[in-house]
Amino acid sequence: MLSPEIVSRSEWLAAHRALMAKEKAMTRAEDALAAERRRQPWELVEKVYEFDGPHGRLTLDDLFEGRRQLILYHHMLKPDDPAPCAGCSLFTDNIGNVVHLNQRDTTYAIIGRAPVDQIEALKKRLCWTLPFYSTSGDLNRDFYNNGDFGLNVFFRQDGKVYRTYYSTDRGLERLGTVWSLLDITPLGRQEKWEDSPEGVEQTDPYRWWRLNDEYEAPRAAHACCGD
Repeated sequence: MLSPEIVSRSEWLAAHRALMAKEKAMTRAEDALAAERRRQPWELVEKVYEFDGPHGRLTLDDLFEGRRQLILYHHMLKPDDPAPCAGCSLFTDNIGNVVHLNQRDTTYAIIGRAPVDQIEALKKRLCWTLPFYSTSGDLNRDFYNNGDFGLNVFFRQDGKVYRTYYSTDRGLERLGTVWSLLDITPLGRQEKWEDSPEGVEQTDPYRWWRLNDEYEAPRAAHACCGD
């Protein structure tokens, strides 16, 4: 049984206001951290990485799907995996409809070491429609993932690809919403209130939001299982 302190309404409101003040301060601190993240130096990706998908071989550049930003999750699914990672799968279940990310020039994809047919089987079992590609593991090793789970952000500019961000472990627990994912990218949410590097085009906040089937070129990237 929980044993909280029971107070009057006025006492509850006073305690809640004090807590809210701390939460707002944390929000402002997170905004400042995101602004610093957007100015983090980039690493040039010089090696050619290849992946297998259900429609053939692709390069890292292909995974962008023509957009400038790529958020790439490293799933721990391995060949003939008898017990796919519950943590990686829970994280994937938390990713919303990525059509909203697409409107901010951002693609979301997953890679794993299992072959394509096994990846497709897991996607069908768990009702995933997110892009999920097979990799030999070189990208995991080269970008400090060592075959475990993690998340990298890449940016494509002037024909070159750069790595801009990486996180793993509990650093991923706060991610999943469109806002939290955009906050780890170089372009951010691209809204006028943000402190972003010079040259980032921004719009008024909220104005770009749509129902997921109302964008000019909708992608049903996370459709319902029965569809």
